[in-house]
Amino acid sequence: MWGFNRTTLRFAIQRLIIEGKLYQKKGSGTYVAEPKIVRNLQSLKSLSEEVIYNDKTLTSKVLDFRIIESNKETTKSLHLPLGKKVYVMSRLRFMDEEPFTIETSFMNYDKFSNLHSHDFSKESLYVVFKESYGVEVVKGEETIGITYATDYEAQLLNIEPGRALFYVTGVVYDGANEPVEYFKSIVRADKMKFSSVLI
Repeated sequence: MWGFNRTTLRFAIQRLIIEGKLYQKKGSGTYVAEPKIVRNLQSLKSLSEEVIYNDKTLTSKVLDFRIIESNKETTKSLHLPLGKKVYVMSRLRFMDEEPFTIETSFMNYDKFSNLHSHDFSKESLYVVFKESYGVEVVKGEETIGITYATDYEAQLLNIEPGRALFYVTGVVYDGANEPVEYFKSIVRADKMKFSSVLI
């Protein structure tokens, strides 16, 4: 016997679960959680750069890539006339082969003609913007909320339906203050956390 008080031990385990250092599987046990990626809200690093910076491997699967007509939402975010052509691309992103986010990007078709010729299961969107179109992201804005996994999202992310997820939306801009991308992402809360400096 190690001489631990069971109540104290249970309290310590619950504290570590709340802090994200342990997690429980029903009927299985308690396990050590992998450290979360910390996304700095003041940083303009792309998701690819953030994951690689944390010594993780990022891979992607393109779920959808097509051209649509802009609606009120994309018109407002991308500063486009209603009905203009817009690329919409959804990707499932994996960190060390485990799915952790579903990203949907909306981009001006006229600004990025022939964008569909690129393989975004292998290429970085922001690198393509810069190297193929001379467009560099210099600033952005993000809004973070909470949503709950649908059956479809849960299946893709390999989690149970109804689990709480981060819901991130935003727009990034180029040096001329023109919108480059409007995006929506759902992110597993057990894989990433967000930090910000208050000033």
